This record gives sequence, structure tokens and C-alpha cells, in this order.
Amino acid sequence: MIKEILADCDLRQKQSVEVLRQELTRIRTGKASAGLVEPVKVDAYGSEMPLSQVATVTTPDARTILIQPWDKSTLGAVEKAIQKSDLGLNPNNDGQVIRLTLPPLNEERRKELVKIVKKYVEDAKTAARNVRRDANDHIKKLEKAHDISEDQSRDAHDEVQKLTDKHIKEMDHLFELKEKEVMEI
Repeated sequence: MIKEILADCDLRQKQSVEVLRQELTRIRTGKASAGLVEPVKVDAYGSEMPLSQVATVTTPDARTILIQPWDKSTLGAVEKAIQKSDLGLNPNNDGQVIRLTLPPLNEERRKELVKIVKKYVEDAKTAARNVRRDANDHIKKLEKAHDISEDQSRDAHDEVQKLTDKHIKEMDHLFELKEKEVMEI
């Protein structure tokens, strides 16, 4: 039973790390990234669809994102979706493709982005700690039901803490990398 609790704890904390990784790819640094436009939803064919399902997104250079809709009739809808999004980018539509040119980030904006990154990391750490609490509660219930001994309970709590420390350390590492990337000129 303890192995199952530890495996579940590890899996859920790994998922927290992966969610953090995905969130961090969406934060704009000085370089263009297809992940930047990933959350954009386009009204096409009578429903809201992710941009990746209606267009090809490429980055021909470090400052440009190129969006080429598969169906030219969706070009206007893609342009509107980008304008509505909170990306703060102005799309250039040439009738074939949409170009997004990323302006260079100023120092103040870089510091704001670092604060946003820090918030994402703190949210992920909170999620990992909640998983730790759940696992520890399960272990305590097993001990109260006399399914495991006090020693086994203490060892299991230690293992849960080690898993949590490992995942939080990984989150801190992701923060350091992203902070360095954002502050780089």
C-alpha cells in the first residue's frame, strides 16, 4: 500500500512539474517561439479551435512568428484571434500568411515577466505540497487503522518528503533557467 501511495505522489508531483514547464514555454522571452501562440483559440468552421489545428506556426528567425492557415478563408479569423489575445502583438496579414514581429523587451517588462514566472513556480510548488499533504494523510490513515507500523509510517513520510524536495528542486531549477532566459538581452 505504501508503494502505491509513493508512486501516486511521485506521478502527481511530476505532473505539476510538467504543467509548470508548459506554462513557462508560453512566457515570452526575447526569442520567438511557436509556444507563444499555442493558447490562442480561433473561431473557425463554427467552433473555437486551437490555432495549431487551423494553421502551421513557424519561427523563421528569432524575432518573427509566421502563421500560415491551411485554409485561406480562415486568415481573417486567425488575425482577429491574435488581436483579441493578451499577447500584445500586432499581426501583419499579407493575404497569404500572418507575421508577428516581436519587439525587443525593455528592462521593466523583463522584470514583470520574471515576477510572472515566479508566480507560476510558486503555484506549482503549492500543488506539489498539496500532493505531499494528501500522501501523508493516506499514510496516517493506514497507521491509525493499524495496517502499518509507526516505523513504516515514519519511513513513508520521509520518502514522501524526499520526493517533494526532489520535485521542488527541479521547479527551482526551471525558474533559474527561465529567469536567465528572460533577463538575457
